[in-house]
Amino acid sequence: MAEVPPNLDWVRAAPDDATGPGPWIELAFGDNDLVYIRETSDPENVVTTTQKKWDAFVLGVQAGEFDHFVEGLEDEEPSAPAEPRS
Repeated sequence: MAEVPPNLDWVRAAPDDATGPGPWIELAFGDNDLVYIRETSDPENVVTTTQKKWDAFVLGVQAGEFDHFVEGLEDEEPSAPAEPRS
């Protein structure tokens, strides 16, 4: 795993009206074209990717390439947040 710079500007990917601690996904864009991704419930666990791969992922989301992962979920009751893994 890449060293996580201490001065990153983390941006929370949550709806504007979201309240509470989440868990939410947070992103930070660093030097050398790196994108850092973490979850608010486990901020020490950081995943990195490149800007090019992140852009491809975002385009795929916008094009609906991953919609099949959430089909039918709009009819389900919200579940309790997952317990952090040790």
